Amino acid sequence: MLSHEIVDGRLRFGEHFAVSFQRTLRVPDDGRTYPLPPGLGLIPIHAAGEFASTVPREWRGDAFFIPLYQREAVWIGFDAVSWKPHAVKVGVGHINAISGAKWRAGLCGDPQDYLVCPPQLWLDGVHAGRDHIRQFVAMPHRAGFTIEEQLAGTVEGGITLEVFAPKPGRFPEVPPPPDADAMRVMSTSLGMAAGGRIDQRVYRDRYGVETWDVEHFATAVVHLLSADGYRAVTGLDAPPTPVDAAMYTAHGFPWFEMYDEQWAALDAGTAFESVESIGELERRRGGARETPVDVPPDQVRRIEPDFRSRKGEDDD
Repeated sequence: MLSHEIVDGRLRFGEHFAVSFQRTLRVPDDGRTYPLPPGLGLIPIHAAGEFASTVPREWRGDAFFIPLYQREAVWIGFDAVSWKPHAVKVGVGHINAISGAKWRAGLCGDPQDYLVCPPQLWLDGVHAGRDHIRQFVAMPHRAGFTIEEQLAGTVEGGITLEVFAPKPGRFPEVPPPPDADAMRVMSTSLGMAAGGRIDQRVYRDRYGVETWDVEHFATAVVHLLSADGYRAVTGLDAPPTPVDAAMYTAHGFPWFEMYDEQWAALDAGTAFESVESIGELERRRGGARETPVDVPPDQVRRIEPDFRSRKGEDDD
């Protein structure tokens, strides 16, 4: 089994892989497809066992939690060395975020229900189309917004991560010379809902499902707490939520797009087609439409696949 622990604000699995959670802008849920929004800082992650007297009883085992505001967006960053990829499954409650199927342990190669990191650098939402995702946005349970309520009728909540190391001998066990390294539940709990559309590919596994060691893995569940719930558990205030997309763009700050034509995109299945986004649900219930944001082309930066190139990660 892989070990996993919190190191420098990230959830580290084994020696060569870590996962982080980053605050980001929530893009308008208006039917448009937006560039990649920036990262606005690491979200603090805590081991539930350190707060055994205040977290729900079912969290007191090997679980973690992060604070999020309702309607706040988050993206998941993958920090892996280029010479030893890992396979990663991501679940939103009881739903696989890549395939849209109900969560099950292990890896499935056809259809592919996992990511390979690298080349996958980030995941901003559920895999809703060949070249786009629907953004991860936090919403309360039992209001019909969350993805797992719509697809599975459950309110498990949280984000499930299952990380698999490669089989021995498939990749180097030590880093190559530097010049060869080219890439570098309580009532206050929340669930993941589908937000606006963002340009982002989920890549096909070029190595094959048999590359990954299904006996050498680790599973972690990261629960989502509202700001009030986070304060009740930890005694701390949640970090402030970021500015909205309109204000960010008006001040001339950058958005991003990936230059990744060399990586084959994974076709999306049909499971997420039945999931209504937050905006679609609210419009059907008589709510107001969201105001689109026009992103000037000169504010969109094209970036090469590199683990430190997007979203202000160098500043955390």
